[in-house]
Parts: sequence; C-alpha cells; structure tokens
Amino acid sequence: MSAQHDARWFAGGTIFVLCAVVLGASIGPAGPDWWRVPGELINRLPLIEFNTGVSDAEWAIVWKIRMPRVVLGGLVGGMLSLAGATYQGVFRNPLVDPYLLGAAAGAGLGATVALTIGRGATADWPIDPVPTVAFVFAVATVMVTYAVGAAFNGSRSGVTLVLAGVAVVSFTSAIQTFILQRNVEAIREVFRWILGSLSLASWADVRLVVPYVAVSTVVLLFHRRHLDAFRVGDDEAATLGMSVARTRLIIVVAATLGTAAVVSVSGLIGFVGLVVPHVVRLVAGAGHRRLLPLSLLGGAGFLILADVPGRMLARPAETPIGVVTAFIGAPFFLYLLRTRRVGG
Repeated sequence: MSAQHDARWFAGGTIFVLCAVVLGASIGPAGPDWWRVPGELINRLPLIEFNTGVSDAEWAIVWKIRMPRVVLGGLVGGMLSLAGATYQGVFRNPLVDPYLLGAAAGAGLGATVALTIGRGATADWPIDPVPTVAFVFAVATVMVTYAVGAAFNGSRSGVTLVLAGVAVVSFTSAIQTFILQRNVEAIREVFRWILGSLSLASWADVRLVVPYVAVSTVVLLFHRRHLDAFRVGDDEAATLGMSVARTRLIIVVAATLGTAAVVSVSGLIGFVGLVVPHVVRLVAGAGHRRLLPLSLLGGAGFLILADVPGRMLARPAETPIGVVTAFIGAPFFLYLLRTRRVGG
C-alpha cells in the first residue's frame, strides 16, 4: 500500500512537471499562439501527424528558443530543490539552502572575475568563460569551507561546517566587492548575472549541465535512507553502522557539483532550494524516500513556471527570474519563521 501511495505522489509530480513544460513552451513574446503549441508538441511525436497551423518558422521559435529555456529551467530548479532538501537533511537544519557552504558566493566571485579581470585574458577561449570560471570557483569555495570545517572537527559536526560556511561566504563576498569597486564599469553586467536569468539558454547549456545533474541526482537519491539516519543525530547514526564523516562528505560533494553546475549557467536563483522542499515536506511528509524525488520534480516544475511571468511582465525586456523567485520565496520564508512549522 505504501508503494502504491508513493507511486501516486511520483505520478502527480511527473504530471506537474509535464504541465509546466507545456505551459512554458507555449508562452512567449513571439511565436505561435499559445493554444496551438500543445497540439504541435503532440504532433511532433512519432506516428502522429495532423495540422495545427504552426509554421516551420514558428516551430523553430518554440524548439530553439523556448524549449532550451524550459528544459534548463527544469534542470536548474530540480537540482537546487534536491540539493536544498539534501542539505536540510544532512545538517538537520530546515532553514538552510544549497548555497549554505558557499557555492553561490564562489560562483558569484568566479563570474565577477571572468566579467572584469579576465575579460581580455579569456577573449580567445573556445567556450564561454563565465560558466566555466563560475563553476570552478563554486566548487573551490565549498572545498575551502569543508577544509576549514574539518580542521575544527567539522567533518563530524554539521554545526561547525555551517559556521565555516558563514565565514568563507563573508570572505568571498568581500573579495567580490573589492573587485567590483575597482571595475565599476562591469557592475551592471555582474549584477545582471547575480540576479539569475534563463533568457540566453541554449541546448548547449543543457548538454553542459546534464551530466553533473544526472550524477548528483543518482548519488543523492541513493543516500535517501542515510539522510533519514542523520535526522536522529550523528551519534545515533554512527551506532547504526554508518560512517558519518564519509557519508556527509559524499552527500556534500554530490550536492555541490550539481549546484555549482546549474548556478554557473543560470546565475544565482534564490529560494528554490528552501521553498520547494518545505512545501513537499508539509504535504507529503518528511521521509527522504519520498521527499527527495518529489523535491526534484517540484523544483523543476516550480522554476519553469516562475520563468513565465519574467518573460511577460516587462516586455520587451525581461524580469530576472531571481527577482520572481524572491517575490515568492521571501514571504514564504517569513511564513515559516512566523508559524515555526519548519521541523521534520
């Protein structure tokens, strides 16, 4: 019965994502009428053919502009939500998010370096230097955080790692501010990246992040039961035969790789890793066997839908998706603090 109940939840989550994909692909400032797109998506399936009135030029807008944005939004939202649920479990703190150990601060510093200091040096790179440098800095920052925490026994204490993360994030932000003060002309460009955007998404970006997201997802889902053990405390988890330090390291590394990869192509999109896991926890329970897959699906659908108003509110310009998620996430965060329904 429990397996059937889980199957219903996962089926509901999958339907939610599919509906979000169809809606995201249907709405945009240019292209075919929104009500024609669902039929054309079905028409493109094998062995199905009928006339929807969508021209080849209009379909090119849907497939080459809207769909990469939708798919990348799903990957980013799903990964951030999955990483957020994982961090909340491994650190037994319901108010942490995927950026806890410095992935966002490191990515922001890397993007700042690429957009200011490295503009001339990276001009001849065969690939876009901003995502590459942002990814490297994000991973390096988390490694520094973990090293600092481990020096003070943080590998065995989640609290120490959290404090180390606060210190490293503050130091990284200070370096970023210093660089921007000396490169004022780049502030606007850096600020645009920090707010997050999917407007320039392409299939190349999707191919770039898929391997990292896939590996991180498999590893984190494999450790669902270990996260349930962390809920009772490190000492209790150790008595159950789990290597606390090693398991925490594996989980943190997997979540960091996935988070760094998606942040490097989307910018810093906040609140997804905080809001979605809590909504899932409130409606489906706190067990990680159900929480992690539903957070993955819920985060994917949530960010795809959150990107839709960003395209339409300020036409022909766009509202950064980080602004939209903040409008949704900040009140929800205050609601959590007000009601204190953050346990589990």
